[in-house]
Amino acid sequence: MNRPATPPGPRPPAAPGTARAAPGAPPATARPPLRSRTVFAAAHVVADPLADTTPDGPPALDWDATLAFRHHLWSHGLGVAEAMDTAQRGMGLDWRAAAELIRRSAAEARAVGGLLACGAGTDQLPAHGASPADVRAAYEEQLGLVEDAGARPVLMASRQLAAAATGPDDYLELYGHLLRQAGTPVILHWLGPMFDPALHGYWGSPDPDAATETLLRIIAAHPGKVDGVKVSLLDADREVRLRRRLPATVRCYTGDDFHYPELIAGDDHGFSDALLGVFDPLAPLAAEAVRLLDARGPDGTAAFRAVLDPTVALARHLFRAPTRYYKTGVVLLAWLAGHQSHFTMVGGLQSARSLPHLRRAHELADALGLFPDPELAAARMRRLLAVHGMAETAHRAQPAQGDPA
Repeated sequence: MNRPATPPGPRPPAAPGTARAAPGAPPATARPPLRSRTVFAAAHVVADPLADTTPDGPPALDWDATLAFRHHLWSHGLGVAEAMDTAQRGMGLDWRAAAELIRRSAAEARAVGGLLACGAGTDQLPAHGASPADVRAAYEEQLGLVEDAGARPVLMASRQLAAAATGPDDYLELYGHLLRQAGTPVILHWLGPMFDPALHGYWGSPDPDAATETLLRIIAAHPGKVDGVKVSLLDADREVRLRRRLPATVRCYTGDDFHYPELIAGDDHGFSDALLGVFDPLAPLAAEAVRLLDARGPDGTAAFRAVLDPTVALARHLFRAPTRYYKTGVVLLAWLAGHQSHFTMVGGLQSARSLPHLRRAHELADALGLFPDPELAAARMRRLLAVHGMAETAHRAQPAQGDPA
C-alpha cells in the first residue's frame, strides 16, 4: 500500500505528577516514530474532579492532565485518535467539549509533530428526530472544524443517521456528499452495535454482508478521498475479508480490541493498521511490538506476537460486555499508572464497572508490567477498594483460569 511518511516524533512527556515543558520550549529527543504500521491510540479524557458537575450536565476536563496524556502517547511514536469513543463521545463528552479538545490537541500536535486524527460526527444534534438534512449539516460543521484544526478527519458513525436512514441509498448519498467536499482523505468509521447499540443496522442493513457492500461502494465511488476504514466489529474473519477487498491505497485500521495482534501482524495478503482504544493503556507495549516489525520486517512477526499476545487477556477483560463501558477500565489504569491524580470520569462513568471487575483489571495489568510504579498502583487500588467497603488487599496475581484469552 502507498503510505504517507510518518511525522517526526514528539518530545517525551514529563513524569506523572510533574508539569510539562513550558509552551514554546524546544522539543526534547523522542523515540523514533513507528514505520511499518500506522498506529493510533484512541485517547481518554481526564475529568476535573473539583468541578461542580452532574452526570447529565456539561463535562469539565482537567486540560493539563488530558493533554499531558496525549504527549505520553506521542512519546512512544503512536498517533492520537482524538475525540473518539474512548474519549466518551456520546457518553459524557458533548460536542462543545469535543470541539475544544480537538482544537487544543491539534495545537499540541503541531508543536511536537505528533500524528493526530479527530472524530467528526453529529452529536450536536438531539438524540431523536433529526432529518437527513440535519445530519448532513452536523457532519459538515464538525468536518470543517477538524480540517481547520489541521487534523486527519475520522467520519464517526452517527446515531442520528442510523435512526434517520431508510436504507443503503441514504448512506451512499450522505457519505458521497461529505467525501466530495472533504479537503483531505478521511477515515471512515464502522463501529458495531456491541460498542453502541444505537448503531445497529449501520450502512443501511442489519446484515453485515450487505453493509459491507454499501461501504465498499462508497469507497469505490470516491478514489483518493478515503485514507482508510476503522473496523470495530470484534470479528477478525470479517475484517480480513473486508481488508482484502479494499483498494491498495486504502488502509484497514483495526478497531478489534479482541484480535489485534494477529490482525496487525497480518498474513501473506496484507495486514491491518490500528486505531484502538486498548492502545491507550497498552501504549508502551504496542510501540515496542511494532518496532520489532520495523527492525526485522516479516522476521519480526513472532517477536511482535510474543509482546502483544499476552495483553489480550487484559483487553478482553476491559472490553467484556457491555463493551461500551470499557472506558472505565481504561481510566482506572491511567490513574493506577500515575498519569492522573484521581479516578473520576465525565458523566460519572467511574461507576459503570463493578469493583471485582476493576480489581481484576489491576491484576492483569500488573502482571504485564504496565505500571511504572507497581507499589503506587497497588496502594491506589487498595484505597479504592477500601473506600467502597472492600478492605482486602489489592495484590498482584496471575490470570485465573477461565479468563478470556
